[in-house]
Amino acid sequence: MQHHDPVGTPEGGEEEASEALKSRLRAAENVLATVPVDLDGELRFASGLLALTDRRLLARDSEGAWAEWPLAAPGLDLQLADHAGVGTLDLLDLRGRLARWRYTLRHQAAALRLQKLFGQQAAGVAQATAVAAEADEAALSEPELQTPPSTWVLLRLGRFAKPYRKQLIAGFLLTLASTAATLVPPYLTIPLMDDILIPFQNGQQIAFGKVAMFLSALLAAALAGWALGWARTYLLALVSERIGADLRTTTYEHLLTLPLDYFGGKRTGDLMARIGSETDRINVFLSLHALDFLTDVLMIAMTAVILVSINPLLAVVTLVPLPFIAWMIHVVRDRLRTGFEKIDRVWSEVTNVLADTIPGIRVVKAFAQEKREARRFHAANAYNLQVNDKLNKTWSLFTPSVSLLTEIGLLVVWGFGIWQVARGRITVGVLTAFIAYIGRFYTRLDSMSRIVSVTQKAAAGAKRIFDILDHVSNVPEPANPVKVERVQGRIEMADVGFRYGSRAVIRDLDLVIEPGEMIGLVGHSGSGKSTLVNLICRFYDVTDGAILVDGTDIRRFAVADYRRHVGLVLQEPFLFFGTIAQNIAYGKPGATREEIVAAARAAHAHDFILRLPHGYDSLVGERGQGLSGGERQRISIARALLIDPRILILDEATSAVDTETEKEIQKALDNLVQGRTTIAIAHRLSTLRKADRLVVMDRGEIVEVGPHDALMDKQGAYWRLYQAQLRQADDESPGSAAERASVALALGGHAAHPAGEA
Repeated sequence: MQHHDPVGTPEGGEEEASEALKSRLRAAENVLATVPVDLDGELRFASGLLALTDRRLLARDSEGAWAEWPLAAPGLDLQLADHAGVGTLDLLDLRGRLARWRYTLRHQAAALRLQKLFGQQAAGVAQATAVAAEADEAALSEPELQTPPSTWVLLRLGRFAKPYRKQLIAGFLLTLASTAATLVPPYLTIPLMDDILIPFQNGQQIAFGKVAMFLSALLAAALAGWALGWARTYLLALVSERIGADLRTTTYEHLLTLPLDYFGGKRTGDLMARIGSETDRINVFLSLHALDFLTDVLMIAMTAVILVSINPLLAVVTLVPLPFIAWMIHVVRDRLRTGFEKIDRVWSEVTNVLADTIPGIRVVKAFAQEKREARRFHAANAYNLQVNDKLNKTWSLFTPSVSLLTEIGLLVVWGFGIWQVARGRITVGVLTAFIAYIGRFYTRLDSMSRIVSVTQKAAAGAKRIFDILDHVSNVPEPANPVKVERVQGRIEMADVGFRYGSRAVIRDLDLVIEPGEMIGLVGHSGSGKSTLVNLICRFYDVTDGAILVDGTDIRRFAVADYRRHVGLVLQEPFLFFGTIAQNIAYGKPGATREEIVAAARAAHAHDFILRLPHGYDSLVGERGQGLSGGERQRISIARALLIDPRILILDEATSAVDTETEKEIQKALDNLVQGRTTIAIAHRLSTLRKADRLVVMDRGEIVEVGPHDALMDKQGAYWRLYQAQLRQADDESPGSAAERASVALALGGHAAHPAGEA
């Protein structure tokens, strides 16, 4: 088989890496296996090398930097996994992952050999087999649910806070000043007690000038604390809202870049909950609780300094409960950390039921399954209640325990303070100030303990958000993309192969489609038709060979630039909530009304649109409810016509409509395919009659190519499909031979598989 080098990893780069490897070898050191590492951490094409010798594992990155790991290191393990065209090698030891390398699956055989030899060198052949089994299991598991969230994940929000560092510094200074202002009143109680009230009880006159001065100072401190507190709360609330908005936007934008297989493994409700409720939870933490936590820390630190400066011995007694409270916070935090992660997952199940039921309410009602869906929601909600009750049991014991310790600490201070006053070591004013400070100290300590709960909730939410942000697309953007100027539409598939996991879906496929030619893809369900279309659209990348458009590997184009020249009409057209005009102009938002009407006319949609109450400004319900299947399909054809694609994909565009509607759609398709390179998958023979060639697929391979008449004369695979479908039509609708010949020919279908068809 002829292999085509991925873009950005020329053979010259591999030769350079091999020469550099030779210069690093030690005396009598033998190279056992090498793997070209042609993807970087962001899945962009790169040029690196992974090499195994009889002594160590060596890695060279795309910048030319080397790293090495001796094979004698304890617990060293190399795990291999592949998913949707991308292979991954993870180097692990007893502490965790040491390094990760990614490569296109053209190097899978070399990677498997290197992993096997690594296992033999490190721990014997038996262990190497176990490692491979573990890698396969890891590839099928859900890594997001394996580790509980750490509070440190909140520090990763720093990159979203960086643009607002000036406001954050100003907020910190305001917090410091407002906290200092609130600590002034207790300190003023010392002279009020010792210089004013106690002398008055002993018969001295009250100095009203001093009283006025102290009261004025108290009022000034209160006003300053109010003003500074308002300013810092407002400023930091504005910043936290912007950080939350940036986090939502970044997560959503990144989600849109992820490949189709990522969405195939996720529930809609779960993703909606992450971007919605999880970011809201983080936002509340940043705007309220993080600010309170910072205030608590400053208050406790500054109070402790003041207490020590007034009376060190009494201050030490004051801090006695602190170690016990810190220990309790540590214990409870570990339980909350896993608990809130579980609550998030359970709540996403509740959201998933809603996301399934509400869009599918017509099916629910049609099959009278309202009670069943209500029971399903009740079960998910009950489980959510059970998990919350279990966590609340821990939390309800923790909060009163902290309050009890603070009350005991206050009693200790009272008792020790009275003893100190009785011995003449402190004054009543000092003790009064201590009690005032200690009240604030323990209040803030209790507040900090309560923040543990919201902190762990925010950490769980942040982990689920970063699980999305850390996922990289397996359809990489080229480092230096080729500009897409004008596409002629010549498609060449050379030795194309595609594997999903360990299963080969497309094998050794060679096909050339000339500009303007119409190709019909036929074959049994599961033969690879939809997978081939997905590869041409670059929803996935080939694992072997290459797909070239006008002589250029499509992996050299920027993904968005390339897809602008590809029009896609699906079996089930998806319409967005909005007007008819907005749906037609979805691929070209700046289209004029004249362009929209022209596309609708060409799609034979103009007449029925004008019959709607508001014409082109009529609102389309969610997913096109209110329109028939044929009307939705013609709007989707108009949408494809408007962008004027040079390559057109028709994925069973008429299989879900009746014969009369098919005729209307077929007229629209006739306008759509003119002058375009067209690849059509169809159930109905009428859609394929005008195809220049039919391509018959079976088990991921092309078994026949030619016009309809030539393939019928050959009496091969296509002829057998044709006869089978005629017999099916005869069984379903008896009639004349002419009628049966015009019945739609079912030539394949969709498989419910992330990669299209298995």
